[in-house]
Amino acid sequence: MNVLKSIAIIPARFESTRFPGKPLAEIAEKPMIRHVYERVCRARRISKTIVATDDIRIAETVRLFGGVAQMTSPLHRSGTDRVAEVAVTTDADLVVNVQGDEPLIDPECLDALLEPFDDEPGLMISTLSNIGTSEEELYSPHVVKVVVDVQGYALYFSRSPIPYGRFVNQTLKRPRFYKHIGLYVYRRAFLQQLSQLKESLLEQTEGLEQLRFLENGFRIKVVSTLYQSLAVDTPEDLIRVNALMKERAWQPNLSS
Repeated sequence: MNVLKSIAIIPARFESTRFPGKPLAEIAEKPMIRHVYERVCRARRISKTIVATDDIRIAETVRLFGGVAQMTSPLHRSGTDRVAEVAVTTDADLVVNVQGDEPLIDPECLDALLEPFDDEPGLMISTLSNIGTSEEELYSPHVVKVVVDVQGYALYFSRSPIPYGRFVNQTLKRPRFYKHIGLYVYRRAFLQQLSQLKESLLEQTEGLEQLRFLENGFRIKVVSTLYQSLAVDTPEDLIRVNALMKERAWQPNLSS
């Protein structure tokens, strides 16, 4: 069996509507982008990690702590496009797209996300999900939900509750729901094709880029994980993550 070469690319931009300068926000005396980078580097199957950014401040920060950064165009409409620009300069078979706001990412999740490609030569995209834990998550438009078919391929992603629970009486339980974790693996050659797709109607409606792939007929493998994502979208999220780091309550063996 051929061993597929896998690299990780972390798209990071300085401008953010809810949290400008987010990649450089400090968590436990390190910039957030460094936490993401160092955790990704601990994944067994990833041979190289690159930060893709259009901001020299982020690139310089990465290089100062010994990481690899590559400047990209400021005109990209999405993180996927930024990843695709860097990926084309590599010889990797598989490209892992890791969000730069996941400072607590578990490296084992990245390895699990790569595994399906070993046995499915036709697989082009994989992503992660985990079981929802609260009613608040179910109804929050900030928590993306996913439903899959019997083979584990995505049927749909939505900010609304899916599947819809149609109650006949109070004895019926709400169906289990799954939260989408926005990490992806692509075959490098296929990633270039994805970056050329036009924004789709469903994508515009839900504000979810992955619907562009489904609407164009591409299948997405969804790998289930126990990892509970805690992305930093707002300054309030940063406070929560800092508290976890301070208490060493989140995967302390990964902290350095």
